[in-house]
Amino acid sequence: MALLNREQIQEILPHRDPFLMVDEVLELVEKEKCVGIKYVKAEEYYFKGHFPQYPVMPGVLILETMAQVGAIALLSIPEFKGKIGFFTGANNVKWRKQVRPGDTLKVETVLTRIRGAFGVGSAKAWVEGELVCEADISFAIG
Repeated sequence: MALLNREQIQEILPHRDPFLMVDEVLELVEKEKCVGIKYVKAEEYYFKGHFPQYPVMPGVLILETMAQVGAIALLSIPEFKGKIGFFTGANNVKWRKQVRPGDTLKVETVLTRIRGAFGVGSAKAWVEGELVCEADISFAIG
């Protein structure tokens, strides 16, 4: 059961269609972590060209989804409410499986360090319990 729906997520994140990559939030622990869901639909704009005969969600968009889930955890902190979290880096990124139309992408991003307007998080994404991507991400608050 969703803790936050898409409309509630838009109250936290500045992203809008077609670039809002989080459909639901299942868990949110302020200053710690967020667990979100992206329903990967066949009509997503990027499948028209990536790849028409064998649609695969681009890895960078999986990474962006992980960053947006982290931004929900970050921008839920009272002093950062209404601000923008800018994705500043990704390290140790590993894509392990393809994400295809019809998949439900479950993402957990844990905030591991926040220092002033900068921070780091650890993110993982799964489809049906199988790890599809993991990364360490960094961000700045603007």
